[in-house]
Amino acid sequence: MTNQDAKFIAPGSALHVDAADPRPPIAARKPVDHVIHGDSRIDNYGWLREKSDPAVLAYLHEENAYTDAVLRSTDKLQEKLYQEMLGRILQTDLSVPYRLRGYDYFTRTEEGKQYPLHARKEVKEVQEVKEVEVAAVREEILLDLNALAEGHSFLGLGSFDVSDDNHLLAYSLDVTGFRQYTLQIKSLRTGETLPDRIERVTSTAWAADNHTLFYTVEDETTKRSHRLYRHLVAAGEPDVLLYEEKDERFRIEIERTRSGAFLILTCASHTTSEARFLTADAPSGIFRLIAPREDDHEYYVDHHPVGSRNSRGGVFYIRTNSGGRTFRLMEASVEDPSRESWRELIPNRPAVMIAAVDVFATHLALLEREHGLPHLRIVTLPTTDLLKNSYRLEFSEPAYNASCGANPEFRTGHLRFTYESFITPRSVFDFDLHTRERSLRKQQPVLGGYDPSRYANERIHATAEDGTQIPISLVYPSGNRDRSAPLLLYGYGSYGISMPIGFNSNRLSLLDRGVTFAVAHIRGGGELGKPWHDAGRMHKKRNTFTDFIAAAEFLIAEGFTSPQQLVIEGGSAGGLLMGAVTNMRPDLFRVVISHVPFVDVLNTMLDASLPLTVGEYEEWGNPQIAEDYFYMKSYCPYTNLEARDYPVMLLKTGVNDSQVMYWEPAKYVAKLRTLKIDTNLLLLKTNMGAGHGGASGRYDYLREIALDYAFLLTQLGIAS
Repeated sequence: MTNQDAKFIAPGSALHVDAADPRPPIAARKPVDHVIHGDSRIDNYGWLREKSDPAVLAYLHEENAYTDAVLRSTDKLQEKLYQEMLGRILQTDLSVPYRLRGYDYFTRTEEGKQYPLHARKEVKEVQEVKEVEVAAVREEILLDLNALAEGHSFLGLGSFDVSDDNHLLAYSLDVTGFRQYTLQIKSLRTGETLPDRIERVTSTAWAADNHTLFYTVEDETTKRSHRLYRHLVAAGEPDVLLYEEKDERFRIEIERTRSGAFLILTCASHTTSEARFLTADAPSGIFRLIAPREDDHEYYVDHHPVGSRNSRGGVFYIRTNSGGRTFRLMEASVEDPSRESWRELIPNRPAVMIAAVDVFATHLALLEREHGLPHLRIVTLPTTDLLKNSYRLEFSEPAYNASCGANPEFRTGHLRFTYESFITPRSVFDFDLHTRERSLRKQQPVLGGYDPSRYANERIHATAEDGTQIPISLVYPSGNRDRSAPLLLYGYGSYGISMPIGFNSNRLSLLDRGVTFAVAHIRGGGELGKPWHDAGRMHKKRNTFTDFIAAAEFLIAEGFTSPQQLVIEGGSAGGLLMGAVTNMRPDLFRVVISHVPFVDVLNTMLDASLPLTVGEYEEWGNPQIAEDYFYMKSYCPYTNLEARDYPVMLLKTGVNDSQVMYWEPAKYVAKLRTLKIDTNLLLLKTNMGAGHGGASGRYDYLREIALDYAFLLTQLGIAS
């Protein structure tokens, strides 16, 4: 089937796809000339933004019908893959409980149900014996998400916050996929849902009085979290606006310190932040500013009552990038937390990124990143030399992911952390802070006789155009280093986000068919700290794309795969990556899978009314500035499509996506259909009932993965 064979389908008309000879719809052209900085761009498909236009939804349905017809031959393979993946999952399962104020909280799943149940059990302590005994108390269901999902095609849980007296639960739900959450409050004494109902809530925190709730809300159009309110539960009084963030680059978040003593309001952009604090037992008070914002200065705050006679005193621990982009750790007294009084505890180490600091009564837990890998450092308190009186937890695999787990209690004798790798299932450990022994609480079950010795993982490095070493993490069937081996290369590279090296039992369906899986840890991400992010944003963004290409070329040169067997995948900003590298080197890749891709960069960033746009100026630039505009234009995937051969492509989106609007991939596909001169498949699949993250139900999500894998394997000729 060539491009010339495609048939025009009038928008809104009924679609009848010939299953024996499916042909793609061709979207109507409605040219609009965009002129800025003396530069003219013709956009033929801007009309696809009008979601309320029946012709737009008709076109999306037409593309879905075409995709379904093309992939109908893979239905049996999709079902086989789905059953394989489902067969590895313990469908009725229980999470490791975490303890908070005399209760063990956990989630459990039941076979056949899409969503987990959130529950707790009260811990009964018996004082006559040394060990704590847990009485056989009845499970208390806090939220049954399956019941709450009835009548909805999507359900997402946002806030889940229990009051200090354990009697009230503040929770928020999204029922569209648009990441728009409605807050409700449930009495855990009576099981009644209270009449309090608040829209567009983004974060919550209880005061210590058990009836004052602080919450933040987002702007109705841009979805920027911008206002902080105080709410009295079931009081019938108007909520009090406490703070409004006027700068559109900044978002706000409210949280409670682990010590319980303070509420922290953080205002942050992609490059700058500031924090305010309020005593938790004086909720009618005024938030005090710690240090005013300064461009390119980020700092984040937690509390410890060390040396204080009451919980209100003590010190703030402050993680700051003043003095070095990889951050250092400071402290300041609660009485005078101004920046002039900050005292350095851990100096900046250029090669070590302090990514997070968790504060506990007797210790600190630092998440550090070095050489592209995460490390957990434990600092024993009190101490005058934090680095000297600290140690790291050691991990032996060449590539892995480790992070702190659920640790809500301030006074505890253990640290919960999680560990996983490409071949080690997700494992939950409790680390004894006194004996330094690790106790495995649970490892993710993999049913069907999983044998990790059948797979190998490693970390290698490609050399970028400028000599920079780019880490690549791989997993493959043991002994599989054949040049003919198929390989799936994943990438992201934006916002300083690190791609974790995580276990995924679904991936075994690829590995067991001989497919290697790799992640390119390219610049723009956070694997090597904030400098790694800086080297792949703004006017250095093209490093992200050339790094990925260098990684692909290296994998081919080292005999892991060949261009005819190389599949690439990315989502959101990783979808931008897919579009950019495909424009730059379409000859290098056989198949491209792109999820909710940010491919219409210029048009989106020129529209300040869209969610995220203004706040994103610090990541991509502001196209109202000529220099930024022309740099973005140089790599914008939609703008740079041209008449040439392209790889096989599958693009997926959600009609309710609030992060990357559905019309970006829709416009991209519509334009590319009129330009590409090859006969390779180009498919668009729109989930008409979900948003940025795809299906919310666990079984529905597996169906989506099965479709992706069936498409990939069929195109590689290894479907059987």
